[in-house]
Amino acid sequence: MKKLAAAISLVLLAACATQSVEGPPTAFRLTAPGSFDNAMLPPKSAGNFAKNPNCTGQNVSPELAWSNAPEKTKSFAIIWDDQAGRAGLGVSHAVIYGIPANVTSFPEGALGGAPSGNQFVAGKNTLGMHWLGPCSPKGNAPQHYVMTLIATDLEPNALQPGLTKPELLKALEGGHALRAASHVFRFAQ
Repeated sequence: MKKLAAAISLVLLAACATQSVEGPPTAFRLTAPGSFDNAMLPPKSAGNFAKNPNCTGQNVSPELAWSNAPEKTKSFAIIWDDQAGRAGLGVSHAVIYGIPANVTSFPEGALGGAPSGNQFVAGKNTLGMHWLGPCSPKGNAPQHYVMTLIATDLEPNALQPGLTKPELLKALEGGHALRAASHVFRFAQ
């Protein structure tokens, strides 16, 4: 009986560890290939910012992919937030927009560097750059970093570079945001 209970426990644990796809297969979806929603980011994904001793990584952005964008999508925007950052006041880690509708993925590391090949327009996060990996304090429980992909009806070059998150969201009001998908990452040091 104990062996049977142990076997069942292992099967249940394995089922919990696999990535499940919830919702209809046609849903607008953001994923991190090779990782599941709410997975831990590796240490290399941590931010690299000399003025913050908690930014001890290489600022490597995760691989991202998305599918089933709304029909009238002309571009995408990405915002990435740590709601527990700054003692609960929140930190905007990424503000990226003007991603052409024909782009449906970014390889690992593509978002941490300067924009190239008209793949995206760089906005400004809390620290004034477009991308910064997690910088949670050492010894904290894992913090949640919510990445939101927004499908828009705006042409990729419609918005000027350097918008902050509030400025981007304001520009998307009035029906320009068509639909959103999100993916949660966790990080701790």
